[in-house]
Amino acid sequence: MALSPLAPASFPDLPVIAGVTFAAAQAGIKYKGRTDVMLALLAAGTTVAGVFTRSATRSANVLDCQAKLGSGTDPAAIVVNSGNSNAFTGRAGEVSVKAICDAVARATGIDAARVFTASTGVIGEPLPHDRIVAKLEELRDAQAETGLASAARAIMTTDTFPKGATRTIEVDGKAVNIAGIAKGSGMIAPDMATMLVYIFTDAVCEHAALQPMLARLTDRTFNNITVDSDTSTSDSLLLAATGASGVDVADNAAFEEALHSVMLDLAHQVVRDGEGATKFVTVAVTGAASDADARLVAMATANSPLVKTAIAGEDPNWGRVVMAVGKSGAQADRDRLTIKLGDLTLARDGWRDPDYSEEACAAYMKQQDLILGIDLGLGDGACTVWTCDLTHEYIRINADYRS
Repeated sequence: MALSPLAPASFPDLPVIAGVTFAAAQAGIKYKGRTDVMLALLAAGTTVAGVFTRSATRSANVLDCQAKLGSGTDPAAIVVNSGNSNAFTGRAGEVSVKAICDAVARATGIDAARVFTASTGVIGEPLPHDRIVAKLEELRDAQAETGLASAARAIMTTDTFPKGATRTIEVDGKAVNIAGIAKGSGMIAPDMATMLVYIFTDAVCEHAALQPMLARLTDRTFNNITVDSDTSTSDSLLLAATGASGVDVADNAAFEEALHSVMLDLAHQVVRDGEGATKFVTVAVTGAASDADARLVAMATANSPLVKTAIAGEDPNWGRVVMAVGKSGAQADRDRLTIKLGDLTLARDGWRDPDYSEEACAAYMKQQDLILGIDLGLGDGACTVWTCDLTHEYIRINADYRS
């Protein structure tokens, strides 16, 4: 699959996170000749927080992980496979999760109650978990502190590039590191986003503080991206704090801001790898009657096929934005609405801007990174979301996804 034109120039140099090691292997679950399973081993003292899809048809893996959150600080493991989502597989899905967790416990000595699994790929096909189980000893023996980049590649499905982000801050004279990886390209919509994300830090933070922090930041990052408005059955975001640095970051604003930066970086990369995407679009809504109304308008616009295809065609069609505002369900007044592309005004006061320049706006639309501004003129409510365009390539990818 061709590399997304919006891909970053390179994969970041991720630091070693003391207290966690990684390995990846080829299990042949669906893909041939590429890694498709990863195992991370976390030392004693690790706290694990997580947020997951709220889909009513979420997978057995998601349900199992949700039940295990807050399970203490004993050694832990994370196992992720690509190529098969183990979703909509009935009782067989539960059997697969248990088989993998029990096998990890046998291979590593880690309690099965501290083994977190995730699967991503085709929905509705039984997971050949025996292929994963058969690779666990190999994965155990290949563990390396520097293996996070390999893990990022092993969890990819229709992604065109691996996604990683990192930040380091200093707290009381000591370095605290954060590094994360993600996969996601299609079936991307908030609730919570649609992807798999794994973030690791050597900070000390008990679950009672880490979990609400992660939830707050998810609502400002992964829950504000959309590629195609579809929410997956398998979305999982795990944050593991190994405590190896000895630095407690509970209620530490600098740490929370650094974690937010990592999460937003990964969220943006997911959108930049949107299936068939050629444009990265920031939809910034201001002047709404409330933040909730601003979000309604932002998501209605970002998810509109008509808006997204106009962006793909580099057509500054403000009429489609007006449509999206009107259908959103938010309070709106036609005669107070302003629509902009970057610094260029398309429409205001219920009509095309008198100084509108088709030539200037069409030239702006040729850029890869676009800002669509919508001001409702009603209050102080605001919301920013990120999306991409909708192209023929998206249809091609998804028309033969199972073949």
